[in-house]
Amino acid sequence: MTKSAITFPLIFTLLTFIDVSSSASIVFNVVSFGAKPDGVTDSTAAFLKAWQGACGSAASATVVVPTGTFLLKVITFGGPCKSKITFQVTGTVVAPEDYRTFGNSGSWILFNKVNRFSLVGGTFDARGSGFWSCRKSGQNCPPGVRSISFNSAKDVIISGVKSMNSQVSHMTLNGCTNVAVRNIRLVAPGDSPNTDGFTVQFSTGVTLTGSTVQTGDDCVAIGQGTRNFLISKLACGPGHGVSIGSLAKQLNEDGVENVTVSSSVFTGSQNGVRIKSWARPSTGFVRNVFFQNLIMRNVQNPIIIDQNYCPSNQGCPTEHSGVKITQVTYKNIQGTSATQEAMKLVCSKSNPCTGITLQDIKLTYNKGTPATSLCFNAVGKNLGVIQPTSCLNR
Repeated sequence: MTKSAITFPLIFTLLTFIDVSSSASIVFNVVSFGAKPDGVTDSTAAFLKAWQGACGSAASATVVVPTGTFLLKVITFGGPCKSKITFQVTGTVVAPEDYRTFGNSGSWILFNKVNRFSLVGGTFDARGSGFWSCRKSGQNCPPGVRSISFNSAKDVIISGVKSMNSQVSHMTLNGCTNVAVRNIRLVAPGDSPNTDGFTVQFSTGVTLTGSTVQTGDDCVAIGQGTRNFLISKLACGPGHGVSIGSLAKQLNEDGVENVTVSSSVFTGSQNGVRIKSWARPSTGFVRNVFFQNLIMRNVQNPIIIDQNYCPSNQGCPTEHSGVKITQVTYKNIQGTSATQEAMKLVCSKSNPCTGITLQDIKLTYNKGTPATSLCFNAVGKNLGVIQPTSCLNR
């Protein structure tokens, strides 16, 4: 599979399904439905009324959130709707300061079964610091909420959105098809716990371009059932890098395939590009993955496959991972590693990684000592100059 097989047909589809600049759109301004831009008044009911009007419109509609700060509690914008909808945000949307308000809802702002939909602009601040403090103190805390979620959505554009201070995840796609995400910013402190940036699972035909993620967990988390996912021009760090997995959480699990990460920069992150699975039986797989044209700046694990994933190092499974990893290419990856072991490919004893390609790798240890590599059950080939010296089995 070539890169063009993923990008060109996919991008053509994404760019032609919706016209976000349509001037014929009917406007539903949330202020007209009672929303107050004071950051204190609960505007949830007003947002829902504006949405219901737009969703029921036979003509293309635009929900407008103007300048100002709007307080929004747990809300679901449900579809499918009668026509195209643009959700245009100029102002700032904030969550309640008391994290207990969310209970066990799981999501703060959820777009469910929306088709031909655009989310454009705006700042969404989940004000997660209180929740993080609870987590760090070891108290009995609620599970936390994802800031912006899309479930079973199709033909979606997300552009120019900023998400701040998420409790557990900034933006999540679950069961979605044909989603173009561009020029977004996902921001939380580097020590904020479990604040994943962009999370995708059970979705196909997703592009993430020209975006910045600075957070406390994975910049991009790629879960089971993800297919045809293109990431380009990503700035990641702080955070835990771009991660496929973790997989093998359960026996019956969908796989991940046709993923490309290109033309991106990782700065001060825990990982660069990572594939991770628990050491448990699984029907899952990872195949046809391209990591190419990447720059690492003081990254702890620039290139890593970890099939003995167990972040707590407590009660770790002792079996072999059933996840089969095949056809993974690392091409033109350069920069500095914050640890001497710049490349670590630790694969399953019962399911070795196969079809691994290393091409034009130049990673140096930033303390003046040559970087090293570690391989375990990894089979593949080397092309061009490989630094540190490759340890692949051939």
